[in-house]
Amino acid sequence: MFVHWGLYSLLGRHEWVMNRERIPVREYQKLAERFRPKPRPAREWAKLARDAGMKYMVMTTKHHEGFCLWATGQTGYNAFRHTGRDLVAEYVEACREFGLRVGFYYSLMDWHHPDGARCAKDENARRRFLDFTQGCVRELMGNYGKIDILWYDVRWPLYDPARLESRKMNAMVRELQPDILINNRSGLDEDFGTPEEHVTAAEEGRAWEACMTFNGSWGYMPYAPEEDWRSARQVVDMLRTAAAGCGNLLLNIGPKPDGSVPEEAVPRLRAVGKWLAVNGEAVYGKGAAGRFESMPFGQWTLKGKAAYFWVSRWVGEELAIGGVRGRLVSASMLGDGRRLRFRQEKDRLILRGLPKRCPDRSAGVAVVKMEFASRPSQRLGAGMVIL
Repeated sequence: MFVHWGLYSLLGRHEWVMNRERIPVREYQKLAERFRPKPRPAREWAKLARDAGMKYMVMTTKHHEGFCLWATGQTGYNAFRHTGRDLVAEYVEACREFGLRVGFYYSLMDWHHPDGARCAKDENARRRFLDFTQGCVRELMGNYGKIDILWYDVRWPLYDPARLESRKMNAMVRELQPDILINNRSGLDEDFGTPEEHVTAAEEGRAWEACMTFNGSWGYMPYAPEEDWRSARQVVDMLRTAAAGCGNLLLNIGPKPDGSVPEEAVPRLRAVGKWLAVNGEAVYGKGAAGRFESMPFGQWTLKGKAAYFWVSRWVGEELAIGGVRGRLVSASMLGDGRRLRFRQEKDRLILRGLPKRCPDRSAGVAVVKMEFASRPSQRLGAGMVIL
């Protein structure tokens, strides 16, 4: 679960509202006086994340607007000064209560800091801004116990990682958090890539995590039409694509100004959680890459010698798949464990004994598990194969 929450939530017009509408700093920062989170909203997020089958969370500790959600000593523009609460501490506590790994998002760009733009051309401004940035990151890495993920964003205007001192900063992070995973948005490759709004690997053979909005906006947008929200079925499809490519999915919610989860997100995430409770074996754990074809009625994920066929368009009691390479040992339905009969011909695999109708009511996707004697693959062409 990705959580984008900040002063922009009060306006409800996208997290880039300050920039896109050219709201002056003095006007925008008055929003801090209106920021009044309800008691412990992070517990609501964390419980929902756990119920949705998620394993970790990443929260915006500071977005581009510059408002810090923790009790920082680097600036008075922070939640503790205006609310008396360290919202990052509350978030960390909630993650641990519900058994989730803890991730911090931190924007390297800052529209509020007086040196946030001029640091590109003024060396003294660059030094002040880097001292501020490194001070913030040091607090986040040193004040909250074990942190699992550091998720940087947008390094404008210091695009050059040498000028941003990314190597020095990340070395400090790893000294404070030896087991942390760091993303690639400080200009260095670090541990994983971050494709945004598309679920495809950033580059082959590299760890990756696709970050996706739920309704087209990272921040809270109360007037987003119902049809803009991704359905449980669409989320399950994104999970399959991520798992098939050996990547992770980071799905965003944009809480309301008081921290409440938008009503549209709740039933969808709970439905995904119900689906994962039955079919999670096809998603969780280390997957494997493999050559498989997209079929009109389903697609694949792979772990070792086991292939999982996600049937997204139900075909009835018999399922025939062409081009499968590898000797099938057993086949069953995930969930109820129903054993399936099968016959394997030279270029055709036929499974029988499936339910008449799709057994899944959460997303309309059921998974067939197939165990092979060796790692399987599939090869099909566009033309007809004559045997």
